[in-house]
Amino acid sequence: MPIYKMILTQCPVCAAPLPDLTAKQCSRCKTRYCGRACQEQHWKEGGHDKLCKQIKRSGGAEQYNGNKKYAEAVAAAVEKCADNTKGQTCFICMQALHWKTKEGLVRGCSCRGTAGFAHVSCLAEQAKILFAEAEENNLGVDTWNERWPRWEHCSLCGQNYHGAVRCALGWACWKTYVGRPERDWPRRLAMNQLGCGLSEAGHHEDSLSVREAELSMERRLGAPKESILATQGNLASSYARLKRLEEAQNLYRDVYFGQLKLYGAEDRQTLISASNYANTLVQLQHFEEAKALLRKAMPVARRVLGENHELTLKMRSLYAQSLYADNGATLDNLREAVSTLEDLERTARRVLGCAHPTVKEIMVRLRDARATLAAREDGVTSVCEAVAAANLH
Repeated sequence: MPIYKMILTQCPVCAAPLPDLTAKQCSRCKTRYCGRACQEQHWKEGGHDKLCKQIKRSGGAEQYNGNKKYAEAVAAAVEKCADNTKGQTCFICMQALHWKTKEGLVRGCSCRGTAGFAHVSCLAEQAKILFAEAEENNLGVDTWNERWPRWEHCSLCGQNYHGAVRCALGWACWKTYVGRPERDWPRRLAMNQLGCGLSEAGHHEDSLSVREAELSMERRLGAPKESILATQGNLASSYARLKRLEEAQNLYRDVYFGQLKLYGAEDRQTLISASNYANTLVQLQHFEEAKALLRKAMPVARRVLGENHELTLKMRSLYAQSLYADNGATLDNLREAVSTLEDLERTARRVLGCAHPTVKEIMVRLRDARATLAAREDGVTSVCEAVAAANLH
């Protein structure tokens, strides 16, 4: 049994960072602390004396925390989806309220009409059963890779869940596999699902903690190069969302060129990394570098993934932003950006649905591009002034 099994990274008393392998821990429930003083204080004043047995019965501190956070995440997802789920039933159990948990419904994909409504518990149980069958019957890596994504995407429309629903499924996945040994692949994949789910729901500081712990674990276990690169890419995403852009750019660059060398230009992971790297370049206003990278990657994405794939749409949207956000843009550049984003908005609405984050991002960029074009035609030269004016209306 490995010594280090936890991703809880802060002392529950003082919130100080916990050392990976040497943290003081409760002998009964394995809750970890930064030192003896905090452990004693938690027992005497923090209520741990009353919770200790309950935590142990739940399977330890990490399992207890996972169960608790899962329940909170499900409640948040149900509340977020409440306006769109009234009068509907779960496509899995056919009930409005879950028979056991009494939770309400969610929908965080591109399903239309009455399709796609479900309980998070039903989605999680379905994913758990499918993957367990693949494990128990030794169906092989290909089947594993086919079934594992059910933790993150809809079986009806095939789109990844987003927002609060993805977060709830991330906690569901983590609490399902957290009790396994650290080297167990489902447990390691579950940590990744949790980090992605937290990020999708906007919990970027929490996501960063998970991803830092994941990278530390990967390095400690001697994970292969491809795993290290994937985890570094996720960590860079957390840096970017927290506006630590220089750190994000440096890490994204390393990941992109590492995957380009490892997989080649046509691999999906390489294309994702190219898009992420370009996005950070745009945020840092390195527009020429971003445009050069996207001019290489966009034709490949169109050929390999297709015109309507979400990643292709994201790249084209990002390229349009690199055109209109540059103060040196010509009128032709601005008109190309507006025309591109108008086309993308129609396609993205049809393919992804109006509630999808990528659609909302394209709509914001289209608004800003139109404002910048109108301002330039009226003699305003600053992109920032044009965007600020558009935000007032």
